[in-house]
Amino acid sequence: MWDFKIFPKEQELLEKLGKYSTIAGIFLGVIGVFSIIYPMYASLFTVAFIAWIMIFSGISVGYFTFVSNKEDWLGWLKTLILIGTGLFILFNPVSGIAAVGILFAIYFFLDGFMGFALGSSMKPNKGWWIWSLNGFISVVLGVIFLVSWPSITKEAWLIGIYVGISLLFDGVTLLFMGNNIKKLGE
Repeated sequence: MWDFKIFPKEQELLEKLGKYSTIAGIFLGVIGVFSIIYPMYASLFTVAFIAWIMIFSGISVGYFTFVSNKEDWLGWLKTLILIGTGLFILFNPVSGIAAVGILFAIYFFLDGFMGFALGSSMKPNKGWWIWSLNGFISVVLGVIFLVSWPSITKEAWLIGIYVGISLLFDGVTLLFMGNNIKKLGE
């Protein structure tokens, strides 16, 4: 995905990319630590965030359907499904946590395989192992989500812990990437 060979050797661009990767890494790391320390808040925030994204997406689809083709029943159906699901998750967070648990399992598997692919594409460069480690941890989290899924609603704090671990390792990975990008410009 991110091949360091394609980055231009422009010093200013590399400095900005390294700086913003470092800032994003610190930000994600701090959020990850907060999520690990306060997992219930992280779980509820994650579920509420996804619910609001669905509600705003439904409003956007409804507006686009209204403006473009008012008779498009599929556009209105999509609007109702997005808004209805978002409201259901928002007002029934336990059921929302169960649904989000399956989505996170899928996300962690995809994130893990992306980490493996990125690590293998960077193998001759320094830092390839951190991407592979991040991928391995994401796949392990995905497996844990699938194995514990039926009971994840009883243990809602697990989502906060898992999201925190994932964000912490993503932050550390971005910090390593930021440092390696800065070194490319030197």
